[in-house]
Amino acid sequence: MNGALLVDKPDGPTSHDVVARARRLFRTRAVGHAGTLDPFATGLLVLVFGGATRLARWAARHPKTYLARIRLGVTTATDDRTGEVLAVTTPPEWPRRAAIEEALQRLSGPQAQRPPAYSAKRVAGERSYRAARRGALVEPPAAEVTVHSIALLAWEPPVVTVRTTVSSGTYIRALGRDLGVQLGVGAHVAELRREMVGVWRVEDATPLERLSGSEPLLSPRALVADLPEVPLEPEESAAVRHGRDVARPDSTEGEAALLADGRLVAVARAVPGGWHPVVVLADGVEPEA
Repeated sequence: MNGALLVDKPDGPTSHDVVARARRLFRTRAVGHAGTLDPFATGLLVLVFGGATRLARWAARHPKTYLARIRLGVTTATDDRTGEVLAVTTPPEWPRRAAIEEALQRLSGPQAQRPPAYSAKRVAGERSYRAARRGALVEPPAAEVTVHSIALLAWEPPVVTVRTTVSSGTYIRALGRDLGVQLGVGAHVAELRREMVGVWRVEDATPLERLSGSEPLLSPRALVADLPEVPLEPEESAAVRHGRDVARPDSTEGEAALLADGRLVAVARAVPGGWHPVVVLADGVEPEA
């Protein structure tokens, strides 16, 4: 059993809860995911099975699209609706739609984003959420992210609804927090739904409550669909399976998917004169029928 499965996560379960359920239903321990969702968030979670778990980091790099409802005027410890309320602001007049659009424009593009205090980022070797839970003052270092697009869908005071596509590592909770700062009223994310990961859509996902353990899996190749293909000859495939480089004078920079008879054998990075396998998949894994 090797491949990927799209699941529509409801509000409540953690991403680990979803993985645990898949392990029970599919009767395998080799299950992971390609990018966590907070418990209060819903939407697309990409599960990976078997040898394809080693490809999760490539799938996690894909841009992600979210629908978010941001509640202005209330700041929380977690930057979402689940956290302790830290401040409440009721302005004499809420920002106009034009002011919100201008603030969103300032939040788009490449930026150094400060993750929420309650996040999985490590500070001094400890997960920041653990330090925050015991009352420590936590300020995770800023990370370089990109907000590819952010559009205002609705403004129904005090709730702003946006759709945004962001790079891997971007926190929508932080985006909502920063919008509140820009507008001078504070804010938190009240609702969050992941709609897309790369080209995968939540409309094509199986709702968690309907998961049966008999769903067909996507090919492991789909997890690295953005990588160029390099077909291998039989002798090259044998070499790669033993971790040896493939000599290709025309190799380019970056990474590639090495295929034998149409099956994904390895993900490799370019080296002078060829390709060096980074992850080798036994027997060129494909999903079982």
